[in-house]
Amino acid sequence: MPDREAEGEHRVSGKRARRLAERKAERRRAARRGAMVSVACAVVAVGTATGMMSALDDRGGSDEARPEVTTSPFLEPGPAVPTSSPTKASPSPSSSPSKSSAKPSPKPSKVPKPEVKKPKAVEASTNLYRYPGSKVLEWVAANRNDPRAALIESRIADHPQAVWFAEFAPDTITSRVRAVTSAAAAKGSVPVVVPYAIPQRDCGGPSQGGAGNLGEYDAWIDKFAAGLGSGEVVVILEPDSIALSDCLSEGERGARFASLARAGRVLKAANPNARVYYDAGHSDWHPASEVAPLLRQAGAASAAGSDGIFSNVANFNGTSGEIAYVRQTLDALGGPASLGAVIDTSRNGNGAPPPGVWCDPAGRKLGQSPTLSTGEARIDGYLWIKLPGESDGCLAAPGTFAPDYAYDLAR
Repeated sequence: MPDREAEGEHRVSGKRARRLAERKAERRRAARRGAMVSVACAVVAVGTATGMMSALDDRGGSDEARPEVTTSPFLEPGPAVPTSSPTKASPSPSSSPSKSSAKPSPKPSKVPKPEVKKPKAVEASTNLYRYPGSKVLEWVAANRNDPRAALIESRIADHPQAVWFAEFAPDTITSRVRAVTSAAAAKGSVPVVVPYAIPQRDCGGPSQGGAGNLGEYDAWIDKFAAGLGSGEVVVILEPDSIALSDCLSEGERGARFASLARAGRVLKAANPNARVYYDAGHSDWHPASEVAPLLRQAGAASAAGSDGIFSNVANFNGTSGEIAYVRQTLDALGGPASLGAVIDTSRNGNGAPPPGVWCDPAGRKLGQSPTLSTGEARIDGYLWIKLPGESDGCLAAPGTFAPDYAYDLAR
């Protein structure tokens, strides 16, 4: 017989179990509903966030939230040589403003680079001879790595200059002159040669030397003339021999001038194509009225031995002043109308230094390029007779190449 109490207790326990099962099922359904709500909330949250970001994109955002990254502006390279003050831009071809404001603004023009201030070009005459044995060329060849070399080469060494014969060596003078004139003739160019051996030259100054007496000098000139060949050649006869003759007595001066007149005749007789010029000093020295009688006495007015005069050798006076001076001197000299003048422009690009300053003065510049075609009446040539960069005797021994001096002249 079953235990009733136990059976009742089993029935009660069964009801409780069902209620517990129902409660658990309800809790599970509630949990599922909560999870669905959470998912829905999450979707809403994501959508909201996406909408906010989209709105920020539409507005362009804020600088703080989205900093704009820009590329660096294009920088044009600066000039190879810095200038102290860039040049102003050129004005527009049309300065009048546009009549209609509706027209689009023109594209900004490119900003011009600052103009590089280059040294004035020095164009060498194709007719003048560039002597390959010059001291400046020797220096450039031996100092290629020197920072001054390129400028000295392009502005000085590459240009024709005179060839001086200042050593009194009678035995070799003919061959030395011939070496220059024959090399020039082979190139179809005109050499400029300077005989510089008159006795008491430079009146005992830094460039003193030369022949012992006028008899020796006359014989030396004969041998010099023998080397001239037959081609065109310019002869700068004895710088300072006339303008700087104050140290001589009247008799000594007369004898010198007679020897110079003879020299001109000998040179032109040896080579009719030789053009011989006589020393007229320069515009800041003797006035034309004083130097012209001395030139006439030395044979400069005679076509048999002269083609005219030269001025400004180893000096710095401006070209325009020298042109006026030599024309005045030629007028005062007289002689045939064919007489002309050549001017030394080797160091006159910045004009003369202060009065009394003559030896390797600072601040001088190269002058007009060497040429035998000046376009000026009675001016036969601009020549570099004094060799640019060679010392007057203060920075170095006279005639010594001084690279610092050359570099300053060339800049």
